[in-house]
Amino acid sequence: MRGSLFGRVQSPAVRRGVLAAVASAALLLSAACSGDGDGEGGASGRPAGSPTASGSAPPASQSRSADLPPEKGSAKVVSTLTENLKSPWGLAALPGGDLLVSSRDEGTIHRIDGESGKQTLLGSVPGVAPAGEGGLLGLAVSSTFGADQLVYAYFTTTSDNRIVRMSYDEKRPAGQQLGAPDTVLRGIPKGSIHNGGRIAFGPDKMLYAGTGEAGNTELSQDKESLAGKILRMTPDGEPVHGNPEADSVVYSYGHRNVQGLAWDAEKRLWAAEFGQNTWDELNLIEPGGNYGWPEVEGRKGEDGFIDPVAQWKTSEASPSGIAYAEGSIWMAGLRGERLWRIPLSGEKAGEPLADPQAFLAEEHGRLRTVVSAGGDRLWLLTSNTDGRGTVQDGDDRILQVEVE
Repeated sequence: MRGSLFGRVQSPAVRRGVLAAVASAALLLSAACSGDGDGEGGASGRPAGSPTASGSAPPASQSRSADLPPEKGSAKVVSTLTENLKSPWGLAALPGGDLLVSSRDEGTIHRIDGESGKQTLLGSVPGVAPAGEGGLLGLAVSSTFGADQLVYAYFTTTSDNRIVRMSYDEKRPAGQQLGAPDTVLRGIPKGSIHNGGRIAFGPDKMLYAGTGEAGNTELSQDKESLAGKILRMTPDGEPVHGNPEADSVVYSYGHRNVQGLAWDAEKRLWAAEFGQNTWDELNLIEPGGNYGWPEVEGRKGEDGFIDPVAQWKTSEASPSGIAYAEGSIWMAGLRGERLWRIPLSGEKAGEPLADPQAFLAEEHGRLRTVVSAGGDRLWLLTSNTDGRGTVQDGDDRILQVEVE
């Protein structure tokens, strides 16, 4: 364990292999947001031994196809790839197995050797203005990286959040390997909280971005604003044919602060986002869908809004990055300090096959980003040097996790 509940602002440990309990009564946890604005900090106020999951699932006795994941899975850390990262946030895999990692507060990008863990500084991203939850956030590697060597970054400036792309030349000296940033999309509202920041290329080779409402809840329902949305654009930042509105990059709306994006084997888009005082969410994204914020939080069953597939108390998750591997969505938790597994049924509606399970609870502190490493392996990025965690020797780290 990394400390007591109140000493580290963390939730109780969750034993490996135990299925999380079904939805419990909503608790108004004022500390989830009053302390820092996004539910990442604050003591939970929950007694030890309380239920740890609240997503409903089909009964365990339902028939299962042979290619579905097991209802009970596993996750164990098999190695530490690298250590001593400072305020790491974005993580992206390069062809060949190496990784790129961003530093939110230092505004730098490093390359991490996928075998030795050696760190090489690519350079600093000009224009980054770190403050609060803002700074250099998500990274993505071009879907045609072998031909264009482009790296995409989402970051906060003095006036907005924006997405840029930079050429990467590894033959140049360390620290000088990034070209000048070319702005892909600007004008995403910024704030001291809720800047979103996750970017990823989808199976359609289009660029997706998760944004936050920057602390202004009204922006989430305003389809003219880029805040509180999932955006879909061409690699050049233009609206994509097939978007809900032909002249807009807005793909879905009514989000509070989208932190995770991933596609499953059926090429369905999943997103994780912070709740406020009651429920954090995992959503299956539909083009043009309204996910409710600030009108609803969690499952309400109200007409006009899409309910989350799974939900958690804010003390148990504060979800950040997500990844798909071995038939399940894997979700990193900041305040919850654990890795969640949500096994998928494969049904069109996207219902989980079984209740979510938690692993690695309180063992490595805050967990920021999770990326598929292929097969049954994940890369897991800790987040204890961001000003909200308790820093221990070696923080922050990239861990290799074996999952089922």
